[in-house]
Amino acid sequence: MKQSSRQARQTIRTRSRSQRASARIARRGNGSLTTHCLAAGLDPKEARAVASSLRKAAVKLGIQGTPARSHAGGHMRDCRRYTAVQVARAAVVYRPRKATYKDAAARLALAA
Repeated sequence: MKQSSRQARQTIRTRSRSQRASARIARRGNGSLTTHCLAAGLDPKEARAVASSLRKAAVKLGIQGTPARSHAGGHMRDCRRYTAVQVARAAVVYRPRKATYKDAAARLALAA
């Protein structure tokens, strides 16, 4: 496969993942922290890392989120869903070091 084709497919995959996450948040009004990070344009591995740090920032601020059940990978698990405003408040406290994480935190803070 040509390099340009590979790059184009990767760009389309990233955009569609981001759009699906954004649509899910818009439809429900809330989403998990990982979903918010995916909507900000991070790939799944980076989204999980940023969501973990945002979770710690949310605890510092006393942001609870809404308890929910998520079904992923064939089994149910407990999770918490957060509104865009709650994620923006947590993103203000979050102080990342990596440049991509800084960009994502800025997008999350502006999303509200």
